[in-house]
Amino acid sequence: MHLIMILAAISVAWLVRTRWNCLNNPNWTQRWRQALFLFLFPPLMVFMTTIAVLCMGTQGKMGNWQAGSLGYGFALSYLAISAIFLIKLAYQGWQTVNSARNYPLVEVADKQVRLLNTKTLFAGQIGFWHPELVVSQGMIETLDENHLHSVLAHEQGHYIYRDTFWFFWLGWVRSCSAWLPNTNTLWQELLVLRELRADAHAALQVDPLVLAESLLMVVSSQSLSSDIVCAAVDSCGNNRLEQRIEAILSPQQTSTEVDNQPWNLLLAFLPLIAVMFHT
Repeated sequence: MHLIMILAAISVAWLVRTRWNCLNNPNWTQRWRQALFLFLFPPLMVFMTTIAVLCMGTQGKMGNWQAGSLGYGFALSYLAISAIFLIKLAYQGWQTVNSARNYPLVEVADKQVRLLNTKTLFAGQIGFWHPELVVSQGMIETLDENHLHSVLAHEQGHYIYRDTFWFFWLGWVRSCSAWLPNTNTLWQELLVLRELRADAHAALQVDPLVLAESLLMVVSSQSLSSDIVCAAVDSCGNNRLEQRIEAILSPQQTSTEVDNQPWNLLLAFLPLIAVMFHT
């Protein structure tokens, strides 16, 4: 019975993930909600099913179905592997935070930041719930005061929305669900929406044109990964840099607040009800 439950959960997860398409919805709230649901619901459904199987154990029945050890062993293995992924990501994050804390503290545009001694243009939040802002020497030397202020406003958006914290957990889900279809595509979509949200916050603090110029200057100055600058062509064939520039210069597209409360994810907890019928 346990194995049937797990196979059913995997089938539902697989079918839900295949619903993803690459349509660019101009409504960022709907786009975020759809991407977050399709990214989280399938692995969460499998995760809750394995927890339910673990709670029921290897003895007893559910209806006329006898519990077995095969499904229990699969559930235990899946949860153990997920725990290993979490420990690995937490350790890597801890190393990054410790490394950032070794950088000297300086004041840039009336903000305390960690100074990264490199000519590469870089600015980013490093940490978890209370991250620290790290800015490279190259960024300070290359950008003038207005453009530097726009970059810091963008990073402040990441801090306000606690992107480092939430994307740590989303990154864990990504590791645990790499076997599901469209995992990387949805991950890239969430990264784009994260940057668009930070851009929208910055555009309220600084001149949108200056912000767009800063983004172009940073992207054109180096060859960084798309995860950092979100400027590469993603798997849907869309130019991320073009998306961000258009959104910055057309603030009406991002005027709607992003919905961070996808209540439909509660459906993934339904497998836990099976524990009540286990005898």
